[in-house]
Amino acid sequence: MGKKYEASKKMVDKPAYVLQDAMPLVKKAAFAKFDESVEVSMSLGVDPKHADQMVRGTVVLPHGLGKATRVIVIASGEKVREAREAGADEVGAEDMVQKIQGGWLEFDAVVATPDMMKSVGRLGKILGPRGLMPNPKTGTVTLDVAKAVTELKAGKVEFRVDKTGIIHCAVGKVSFDPEKLADNAKALIASVVRAKPASAKGRYVKNIVISSTMGPGVPVDLASVDAA
Repeated sequence: MGKKYEASKKMVDKPAYVLQDAMPLVKKAAFAKFDESVEVSMSLGVDPKHADQMVRGTVVLPHGLGKATRVIVIASGEKVREAREAGADEVGAEDMVQKIQGGWLEFDAVVATPDMMKSVGRLGKILGPRGLMPNPKTGTVTLDVAKAVTELKAGKVEFRVDKTGIIHCAVGKVSFDPEKLADNAKALIASVVRAKPASAKGRYVKNIVISSTMGPGVPVDLASVDAA
């Protein structure tokens, strides 16, 4: 570890912090020259190997992520106009599928209408590993393309537990006010709690740590989160 990281790590001098105190500390401990992202990591008491314990969902962060989200829509007919009016960056049908197959990936989210999913399915190997494949469960396969585009532009993010039982999700930038970061974190945590599988037993949220891209982790007091 570098000297700057070690110096920042020494700032974290408590076993855990309430959320309102954790965010100012994350900002203070950030040392990179760029505007670092702030990420919430949640360790859950689930076994993702079992399909009925998979935790995934979406949440619209109250204050967004601090960056413009490039949204494309794969649709046809009247839905093309709806997508454009809602602010989609690019809209197309089969031509859009071919464009992506050709190597174009200048977007952050993909929305598709159900009738186009047969064509979109060909993009599985391209979009899947990047977490960009449209999915009904996350609201990105829908007939209401205008709503989907609006939510994504407003700061809608997807969370999904990894194979080790941990969710990693950005909730803003170091340049955000601590209160806005805390609001975004609360919204994410609440959504993850609501997504608790019925088959999950014991303590569901085992640990929460917040950190900037390069900074040290700041542990969050679970009792304060439960109270909130």
